[in-house]
Amino acid sequence: MEAAMGLMRRMPPKHTDTALSALLSLLPDHSSDLLSQIDQPLQVLCDVDNAKEFILCEYNRDADSYRSPWSNKYHPPLEEGMHPSAELRKLEIEANEIFTVYRDQYYEGGISSVYLWEEDDNEGFVACFLIKKDGSKYAHGKRGYLHEGGWDAIHVIQVGPEAQGMAHYCLTSTIMLSLTTNGDTSGTFNLSGSIRRQVTPKDPQH
Repeated sequence: MEAAMGLMRRMPPKHTDTALSALLSLLPDHSSDLLSQIDQPLQVLCDVDNAKEFILCEYNRDADSYRSPWSNKYHPPLEEGMHPSAELRKLEIEANEIFTVYRDQYYEGGISSVYLWEEDDNEGFVACFLIKKDGSKYAHGKRGYLHEGGWDAIHVIQVGPEAQGMAHYCLTSTIMLSLTTNGDTSGTFNLSGSIRRQVTPKDPQH
């Protein structure tokens, strides 16, 4: 298992799906650990009810369906899928609107999704903020410097209550980057990799 994780840390993000499938066939007894610890490039689906794209991940998945943050519906439809409480759903809607503006201003495009859900003990909640940016020359509205390229960002925040209006939280961020140039001036160049960092403040926050 340790060797498998070391191999995946050195694998280009665009080859993650192929490598993960091979590892799952070699280590079927560790499938749950592999799926939970290995971050895969983000996929996108369109919410036809709102004509908006949203990002697929383990945090909005139930069985083989994915919940859209725009309509709160599962695609494909799922009768008894998990949903956030009414209070968290209101916060989720506001967060998606805010981060849409932030994404457009900071990343100049791309797709973002925010998902919220309750912790198992119902004393806190978890939020996941995702951004996917296609930087290739074929992507609409891009400058065309790259032949192929992508930026996938996954930020997960666990929030737990403390006394007197304070809360503690833990932020885990994963970034996956890949870029390829193929031009007369730049030549052919390929760069890809991923990084994960976690931060937990020592003192509770307001």
